Amino acid sequence: MTKILLSLHVLAAIIAIGPVTVAASMFPPAARRAAPTGVGTVALLHRICRVYAGVGLTVPLLGFATAAAMGVLGSGWLVTSIALTAAAAGILIAFVLPRQEELLGQLKGEQGVDRRSAARLAMFTGIFNLLWATVTVLMIVRPGSTTGA
Repeated sequence: MTKILLSLHVLAAIIAIGPVTVAASMFPPAARRAAPTGVGTVALLHRICRVYAGVGLTVPLLGFATAAAMGVLGSGWLVTSIALTAAAAGILIAFVLPRQEELLGQLKGEQGVDRRSAARLAMFTGIFNLLWATVTVLMIVRPGSTTGA
């Protein structure tokens, strides 16, 4: 059962988090380049981020189930990964998605995109991506693991 849960957890991470990471990274430059009347690509990138953020909820759920099955819920690397995952989710919900909506609204209102807002969005997106990269490394390396990795 552990191998099935771990496989589902990894697949969910690849399928859900990958698209959010890529679409969120593409959003700021696409918004800066978009003409006020051409919001199709920017709107699509925002929709991808929203939909896959919801799908991404399966990643920690499967992660908790996997960790419980493996008996590692109290491990330091896992607790750190959980905290970083919570931080990444918080940044996505509190900063990335709202700023995407703000920039999209500016474009739909036929205004130009505020460059400072786009730069802040790019910064928050970078932090979000860095947190996920760190979680990924922790999941692979697992300090103190008995697997020899």
